[in-house]
Amino acid sequence: MEKNKRYWEIDAVRGIAVILMILYHICFDLDFLGIITIPMNSLFFLLFLYPIGTLFLLLVGISLTLRYAQMPEYVSFQKRFFLFFKQGMVIFSFGLLITVVTFLYPRQGFIMFGVLHCIGISIIIGYFFISKRFLSLIFGVLCIVFGLMLPYIQIESYWFLWLGFRPIGFYTLDYFPLLPWFGVVLIGIFLGNIFYPNGDRRFKSFLSYKPIFLNAFVFLGRHSLSIYLLHQPIIIGILTVFFVLL
Repeated sequence: MEKNKRYWEIDAVRGIAVILMILYHICFDLDFLGIITIPMNSLFFLLFLYPIGTLFLLLVGISLTLRYAQMPEYVSFQKRFFLFFKQGMVIFSFGLLITVVTFLYPRQGFIMFGVLHCIGISIIIGYFFISKRFLSLIFGVLCIVFGLMLPYIQIESYWFLWLGFRPIGFYTLDYFPLLPWFGVVLIGIFLGNIFYPNGDRRFKSFLSYKPIFLNAFVFLGRHSLSIYLLHQPIIIGILTVFFVLL
C-alpha cells in the first residue's frame, strides 16, 4: 500500500459536506443578522444540519483507520498514540479558539463544545478503537443510543456539558457533545475497516477512476479545516457589508 495516500472519494464526500455546511451557515447568518427571518429550529433545518455533522464525523472515523494503516509497522504503539494525540489537540485547540472568538462576539450562545472540540477529543479516544472493528461498532451504537437519551436528563452543572448533559436553560450556537457524536466516529472507524481493510480500497476497480467534475469537491474536502475556520467570518462580513451597512 502506498504510504500517506489520499483517496479521492473520501475527499469528494467531505467536499460535499463542506458545501452543505456553507449553505446552512448562510441561512443561519441571514436569520441571525435579521436580514431574513428563517425558522432555523424547524424540523426541516434540523434534518438538514444533523446529517452534515454526521457525515463529517463518519469521515473522521474512516480517516483515522487510513492514517493508522499507513503508518510504518516499525512505529511503536506509544509513538502512534502521540501522533494521534497531537493531531487531536491541534483540532481541539482550534475549537478553543472558536470558543474565545464567539465569547467576544456574539457572546450570547458562545460555543463551549462544538464540532471541533468533539473531533479533537474523538481522535484521541478513537485511537484505542481503530484496530477493534466490531467493538467500535458496538460502542458506537451504545454511545448514540445513550446520547439520544441525555437531553431528557437535565442538571444544573456545566462540568459535564462535554459529555452531553445539558444544564437547564442552556443555549449555544454549536453543540456536539461526545454522546452521541463520538458514537458516529466509532461507526466511521468500523466502516473504515470494512471498506478500507489495511488501508486499501475494497472496491478498487469501481473507484480507480476519478470523474473530472468531482475535482472541485475533492479540493474542498482536502482543505475542509481551513474552510471551516474561515467561512463564517467571510460570510458574516459579506452579508454585513451588503445588507446591514449599505
